[in-house]
Amino acid sequence: MQEVFARAAGSEQRHSLANPGGFLRRIAQNLLIDRARRQRRNPALFFSFQEESDAASPPQQEWNMEADDLLRLYEEAVDAMPPKTRRVFLMHRVDELSYREIHECLGISIATVEYHMMRALGFIAKVVDGGQ
Repeated sequence: MQEVFARAAGSEQRHSLANPGGFLRRIAQNLLIDRARRQRRNPALFFSFQEESDAASPPQQEWNMEADDLLRLYEEAVDAMPPKTRRVFLMHRVDELSYREIHECLGISIATVEYHMMRALGFIAKVVDGGQ
């Protein structure tokens, strides 16, 4: 798990994630794939370990717990945003409206839409990075 979070924290994508839980799961899956490839090349380097029977909890359960924690932080960040910033963010990320469509719906400039999106993403990054 430490390697997953080390990779996630070092990723440039961490500030613009639409699906943080999926991002963490993908990193974990990639690390497991890499481990399996290394094990196939040199099996003597690895202990005989049966994940299903030897692990304290199944890996998927652990991934789900981490994803749930990250999702909770994300939702807290969205809830704590200023109302106009939250509205612009949700229109773009949930309703999948373009910046132009948001500009037309709310009667604000595209630059203002961009400002609110950058503010929202910064707000989420601050909450999520501070919650770990």
